[in-house]
Amino acid sequence: MSLECTLTGESWPLQEPFEISRGVMTEIKVLVVRLGDGRGHSGYGEATGVPYKGETQASMTAQIEALRPRLHADLSSAELMSWLPPGGARNALDCALWDLRAKQAGRRAWQMAGLARVEPVLTAYTIGLGSEADVRRKIRAARHLPMLKLKADATRHLDMVRFAREEHPAARLVVDANQAWSRALLERILPELQAQGVELIEQPVERGTDAQLDGLVCAIPLAADESCVDRSSLPALVGRYQYVNIKLDKSGGLTEALALAREAKALGFGLMVGNMGGTSLAMAPAHLIAQDCSYVDLDGPMLMSADRAPAMRYEGAMLEAAEAALWG
Repeated sequence: MSLECTLTGESWPLQEPFEISRGVMTEIKVLVVRLGDGRGHSGYGEATGVPYKGETQASMTAQIEALRPRLHADLSSAELMSWLPPGGARNALDCALWDLRAKQAGRRAWQMAGLARVEPVLTAYTIGLGSEADVRRKIRAARHLPMLKLKADATRHLDMVRFAREEHPAARLVVDANQAWSRALLERILPELQAQGVELIEQPVERGTDAQLDGLVCAIPLAADESCVDRSSLPALVGRYQYVNIKLDKSGGLTEALALAREAKALGFGLMVGNMGGTSLAMAPAHLIAQDCSYVDLDGPMLMSADRAPAMRYEGAMLEAAEAALWG
């Protein structure tokens, strides 16, 4: 007996254009997978994919369509991991499968993942690049939120931190370079970043060039984002980064993300969980990973014009667990 599989492409407008070092986004395009067992149980998963690796709705759809005849009733996450590489297609399928199995068992996904409980988590709120006036306006509007994640590029970095300190002096600050810096630039601006109280720097250098960080004495911890895909990424990050940013679209689902978190902790890395954008359906499984993370960046729905219903609940920057009606 095969599983029913429905694929739906969706587009969710952002509240306003969102700029990072790689470009500007005005909407988040996602692929939603529904897996049904034909007996009244359905599980759902959502993926944005990994744009810098060329993933799109069309490419993820094609990957899943190729697997449709193999989606049998007893499908396991282990099989999915053997059939598909890390990425959005596997993420959407894996999260849908977790949701389906939880509904079939009458249990919550967090229980099936071995968690004792789930608690609300504090998420950072991301400020994209833009004009000084726009950046200051966005920071002022976020004064009620305790942690800001500031996007940066090769020329706009210290000014972003300065704007934040002037408009929201009490904010905890994370800076995300999205691969736009070199070691030389990092070393040049590091003293000022430290003086301004920045507590974490994400992916300063281009993925694949992490060796340039060898021997760097950095007073601020570095987090590997684009350079951390799944467990196979970890050996190359040891001694170069202190944190890893786990994203389900990168890892290819909750199953690998849980395993990555365990192995990264065992190797001494601190944990961060992030997102590639998306609705509450994408944040819900990531919330399980967030339970063990020092840094949480699950603000995707906060940046969008609307969210699906039922939505996850944000109380300021505190993100509560998903209802079973949404996922898991």
